[in-house]
Amino acid sequence: MQLLRIHHAAIIATDYGKSKAFYTEILGLRILAENYRAERHSYKLDLALPDGSQIELFSFPEPPPRPSRPEAAGLRHLAFAVPDVEQALAELRGRGVAVEEVRVDEYTGKRFAFFFDPDGLPLELYEE
Repeated sequence: MQLLRIHHAAIIATDYGKSKAFYTEILGLRILAENYRAERHSYKLDLALPDGSQIELFSFPEPPPRPSRPEAAGLRHLAFAVPDVEQALAELRGRGVAVEEVRVDEYTGKRFAFFFDPDGLPLELYEE
């Protein structure tokens, strides 16, 4: 087997409209496709990042909450590579998004910071 890259990450939103606006208007991800699956009472929104990777945003009726954060078993957070973490944080702040302070990875020396989507999913900006 030869794994090439991560194709997509899937996120389930509690408020589809709010999350759709966050990922498209705040983060600027491009919509590839949006489908309503009537039999599941669910939307599936495919969003693209510039490198071709994708986020699938789902809505489901009454999804269970995440047990705890950030150390619950499973996906810990989703990280986005950015050229300048300070600039990206300034843009988020300008759009009303609360962000954490910049930290430095003790092993790589790279700068990073966290912010959260409308459901509290931890998102990271990682400076390349």
